[in-house]
Amino acid sequence: MSELTGHSAASHPVTSSSVLEFANAQWSVRRPKPFVLVIEGEVGSEESGPTDYLHDKLLLPEWRDAFYKLVDATGLVVCLNVHTQHPTYRDVRGRSSKGRLSQGEYYHHDGCTGPVKPRFVEIRCPIQPQTRGVATAVAPHRDVVKAMVQVLPALLAANAALSEQDMNPEALDQMDDAALDHLQGLITRTVRKQLNAEGARSYFRQVDAAANAYFEPWALGESRFIANANSGVTMQHRRAYQAPHTGGVANGHLVKRWTNEELLLPGQAVDQAWMAALCSEEGDEAQVTAGCYLGAH
Repeated sequence: MSELTGHSAASHPVTSSSVLEFANAQWSVRRPKPFVLVIEGEVGSEESGPTDYLHDKLLLPEWRDAFYKLVDATGLVVCLNVHTQHPTYRDVRGRSSKGRLSQGEYYHHDGCTGPVKPRFVEIRCPIQPQTRGVATAVAPHRDVVKAMVQVLPALLAANAALSEQDMNPEALDQMDDAALDHLQGLITRTVRKQLNAEGARSYFRQVDAAANAYFEPWALGESRFIANANSGVTMQHRRAYQAPHTGGVANGHLVKRWTNEELLLPGQAVDQAWMAALCSEEGDEAQVTAGCYLGAH
């Protein structure tokens, strides 16, 4: 594990390209942000094209726990140039409309309605004919809430639901995850009620910038492992339009899975009741309970 701890979120905050020794192989990696590790592929395989090194090496049973700990410690681990047809992935549900935001456009954790959330979520852009034009913004949970407070218009901050909340930077630094979730839910509901769709999207674009969110365009064959509820760096993510959403634009699709809970070792079985209790990351409002993403979660 010595090679992995060298790539923890705390120790390498600068953008650099280097080599990671892991799973009996050497990997070309870079760190565009302190909470992001990008794995570009195995050293020496640059000319071979995309392969399924994710399942063939990084997620083999003997290396899986170490890889999961890398995600825990980093926040966001991006694997580029992966070609896979593994059957555990499922389509990301939900679509945005011009008139209202989808649930996935608000910053959120996955599985917010369940008492136990997935350890992390893997979102993937499969190799497909159509590129992905809509971004996915990812940032640390506390940074997201701080940014939501920082760019909140004064008129919204004066709303009855928020006026009695202590939103000073010192208070935010002292909040635990549950308190951050509660405040975030209050702000999100206020924004949702008081702003029209494009006003809300503009607000969250400001949040993206203030939170220093990871905002790279999706590459075909890219998987993003986002720490969601773990012992390390907890992140949040959202579907992010960077221009007015007018609809009717062809767009590549995403798939996802809760890798820790769904990619199982021999002899393990998926807890179907637990899976059924969790809501989709980007479910339409008609499909998702009222508290999901917009309440204390």
